[in-house]
Amino acid sequence: MERNIAIVLLAAVLLVLGSSAQAKDRPKMLTVGATAPNVSGVDEQGKTHTLSETKGAFTLVYFYPKDNTPGCTKEASAFRDAWKKYAAAGVKIFAVSDDSVKSHKKFADKHALPFPLIADENRTWGNAFGVKSFLGMYQRVSFLIDKKGKIVKVYDDVDPGLHANEVLKDVKAMDTSK
Repeated sequence: MERNIAIVLLAAVLLVLGSSAQAKDRPKMLTVGATAPNVSGVDEQGKTHTLSETKGAFTLVYFYPKDNTPGCTKEASAFRDAWKKYAAAGVKIFAVSDDSVKSHKKFADKHALPFPLIADENRTWGNAFGVKSFLGMYQRVSFLIDKKGKIVKVYDDVDPGLHANEVLKDVKAMDTSK
């Protein structure tokens, strides 16, 4: 019994130490005013997207934990439901998780998602933006990028059902070209 307790405590200490070491190696999350990184990734259709392709338009890059989970489905569906408003406002969206292209394809097809789901299996986007992960899944965080490629808002406390409308409201308030 005492041996089992000692093993559990040792495992917990190693987990904490390992997490601390990873946190030191991970870049800090990008903040307002930072230039958005020019990252590339493949979507659920196998198409490669580069973030710089959206320069000249407001762009939302939203990170989510996992395809087909309740919160992630709620968030993606809210963006889908507001898609016509996003298109009318000229706002681009990239949804990013570390799920595979195949998983993204099933998720997008099942929920009729009209925006690219970037399969970030190598965590290129997550590392570039400094997004944390927990149990191998990205935290739910979004970055609104302006027409010049600067981050103008970071949403690190996202309500999946309200986020789509919140972003549209912010874009309308910031977009001086209309």
